[in-house]
Order: sequence, then C-alpha cells, then structure tokens
Amino acid sequence: MGTAIVVAGTIMGSGVASAEDTGAQQYPLPPTFLDGIGMELANPGGSAPGSNDWSCVPSEEHPDPVVLVHGTAANRQDNWAYLSPLLANEGYCVFALTYGNYPDLPWPLSAFGGLKPMEQSAAELSVFVDEVLEATGAEKVALVGHSQGTLMPTYYLNRLGGNTKVRDHISLAPLWDGSHAFLLEATFSLFGQAGLRDELEQLVATVGCGACPQVLAGSQWFRDLHADGVYAPEVRYTNIITRYDELVLPHTSGYREADNATNFVLQDHCEADWAEHVAIVNDPVAAAVVLNALDPDNPRPVPCVSVPPFTGWSPTAPAP
Repeated sequence: MGTAIVVAGTIMGSGVASAEDTGAQQYPLPPTFLDGIGMELANPGGSAPGSNDWSCVPSEEHPDPVVLVHGTAANRQDNWAYLSPLLANEGYCVFALTYGNYPDLPWPLSAFGGLKPMEQSAAELSVFVDEVLEATGAEKVALVGHSQGTLMPTYYLNRLGGNTKVRDHISLAPLWDGSHAFLLEATFSLFGQAGLRDELEQLVATVGCGACPQVLAGSQWFRDLHADGVYAPEVRYTNIITRYDELVLPHTSGYREADNATNFVLQDHCEADWAEHVAIVNDPVAAAVVLNALDPDNPRPVPCVSVPPFTGWSPTAPAP
C-alpha cells in the first residue's frame, strides 16, 4: 500500500492524536484499505508498519499490548495497514498474527488467513498471546479484531483460558448472531431442514475453508457459542458496528448488550460515515472509538468525517 502522512482536518485534536503528542515514533498512515494489499504485494508475508516489534516495552500509560486479529481471507499485514501504525503512533506495543492460513502453500495462497476452523485458529491465537505476554512482560493484552477476528477469539476466551489474559476485546464489524449474507445462509438452512447441514459444513471445511460455514447464522459454532454465553465476564467488550455492513447481515448481529459491553453504531454518531464491512478498518471515526476503548480513563471526542465505502478515509492534508 502507498503511504500518506495522516491525521488532519477534523481529526486533529478531536479524535486521533499525532505522534508528536505522544512522543512515540511516527509512522505514515496509508489512505485506503487497498494500500494494505499493496504492502502484501511488495513485501509478501510481512507485518504492517508499527507491529511486531518484539523489543517493545509497554508504557505506564498503555500497559496492555494490543493484538490485532484479522478477518477471513486477510492477514496480519493487509488488514491492519491503517490501525497498526496509528496505534503504534499512540504509544502502544502492537502485535499481529496471521492465523488459519496454509503456510506450506506457495505465496499468494499462503497469504489468505482465517480459513481453517475457528477452533484451530483460536489455538494459534492462544500461542501468540502467550508469546506477546512473555516478550513484553505484560499481565494482559487487548484484542482488536475485525470480522471473523471478532468471533474466533470467543473460543479462546471461553474455552482456552484467554479470559485470564485479555482485558479488552474490541470488535470492528462483529457478528455475535452470525450472518445471513447473500444466499449462503439460505443454502445452509435448506440443508439443515433436510438434516444435512453439519455434513455440508464438513464438506466446505474439507475443501479448505472450515471457518466459512461457521460464521453463518444457525451454524453449530453459534449454537455452541450461545450455549456457553457469548461474553466472558472478566473481559471488557466494545462492539463497533456499521449500518452499511454488506457481510454481517443484519448489522444488528454485532449488537449485544451486557454490563461489560459497549455498543457503538458509527452512523448513530456520524451520518456522513459510509464505511461498510471493509472500510471500517480504515475509518478514523472507528479508530477514535478503538482508542477510547483501550484507554477509557482518558476519553477523547469522536470525530465526524465523511468516510467512503470500500476504501476508507483518504487524508487530504498533512499532520502538523
């Protein structure tokens, strides 16, 4: 992805602070989601700027390292080209993994993550979090996930002991009730009426995408999740939702109330924000909500700026 110096206009001083404000190293922020794909093309298997510095020592202001968890078919670089440097500029230790991929395949096939069954991916996340905690000496981490990266960690939190190692679970485009996207959910529902849904899920998993049927409403994954209880009581949850989500249908699947959860619908705050499922990770409005969730004791105003769909916000003026 190309780069552009970021955080200008209405963002300055009202949503996302500049690196000069924090004393942290300044990384340029890419203007669109598509720039992350460019980064992967230029540096296959690399990490997004600002992430995976294993010598990073958390500060007193930000003691919890941030672990970024990508969505289906994405990876640690292309999904986080915007939020990774932004969080690093704010002084956080930022880490990101590629999970659920097939690393033995040649690139670019190896670059597609989030394909294996989410139980397997959760085990990978567990190992990665332990590595982050050991390297940084931190007691807990904060998870920031997108799409499947909001859902898969629930298995880690609820079944693999992650609830003792995670303080915050911040979700961009979550889907706690599954998705009815396109005709996929209807197809699986028809097989379910014939008593064959589990067999169809297994078939799809066998051909290489075990997570794909799991994220659909009515899957065995969601039956198990709801039986367990979606939220771990020890963890603080923030759900960042867009009305224009074309993959999480309905978008209210991401809205779930609890004493330890906050729900934020972007367009309830800013009608000019047209970010949908993809652009939400390059959205300065959503980014400000992420920062407030990570540091609730020092909240900042959430800006309202026009954000286009599919690409995210493109800055037009340099930071001071």
